[in-house]
Amino acid sequence: MRQAVFIQRARRFSPNSVGNDYAILKAVEREADKAGFQTRWIVEDNWKDDDFLLTPKDIVFTMARSRSLLAFLKKLEKAGVRVVNSTAGIEACSRSRLFKLLKENNIPVPARSGKNGYWLKRGDEAAQSADDVVFCNDDNELAAAERRFAERGITDKVVQAHIVGDLVKFYGVSGTGFFRMFYPNDDGMSKFGNESHNGVSHHYDFDVDTFHADAERISRLTDVSVYGGDAIITEQGKWQFIDFNDWPSFSRCREDAAVAIAGAFLN
Repeated sequence: MRQAVFIQRARRFSPNSVGNDYAILKAVEREADKAGFQTRWIVEDNWKDDDFLLTPKDIVFTMARSRSLLAFLKKLEKAGVRVVNSTAGIEACSRSRLFKLLKENNIPVPARSGKNGYWLKRGDEAAQSADDVVFCNDDNELAAAERRFAERGITDKVVQAHIVGDLVKFYGVSGTGFFRMFYPNDDGMSKFGNESHNGVSHHYDFDVDTFHADAERISRLTDVSVYGGDAIITEQGKWQFIDFNDWPSFSRCREDAAVAIAGAFLN
């Protein structure tokens, strides 16, 4: 019987989202059960080599981000086991690498400076606390925030101008047609409360199909098939991507996402 292994993300990589992250994996597991897979669970911080006695017919669905586990999963990939998302894709979503890649490929992202403040973001890994993504009103606040990063040992960082406009969250499964967009300031769902800096959503008109095409292009560039992210839509209907993630929680569209993921990887 084919195996589907589910790796639950460590709590430090799932701030304020432990339940939602677990829930999307659980929803995909239900689809794997229907498809006749034998399913198993592994917790990122509590794994051993013997947990992965797999063959190329098996599949691993992983939310893991720890370097030691990713290094091990790379060995599985080389042996022919499918890992979703790929380890290369997970690593590509570290912010400093991500935004360098997007700029090189002419994907719209914020400039380093502007007239409406700054965002300072941890660049080496995904945010693990509210202190890893900081809004700064001016140059003095930015300098102070950078000093705090340095005191914490964080030298890999991203600075971006704050963009005025509608904040949107998007979720997709590459190549399946599944794509959803939401305005977090409409439903109040928030991880750190940073959405408040963009205020009430105006629902500015924009070309959703072209936006979706851009998101799919990022998915291909990063090799992240199960993805989510954030963007700002300006009053002029233009957009800039401010984040892109492997394995979001899909908390606003979980069941539909699980069906799309299953259709893409469990046939």
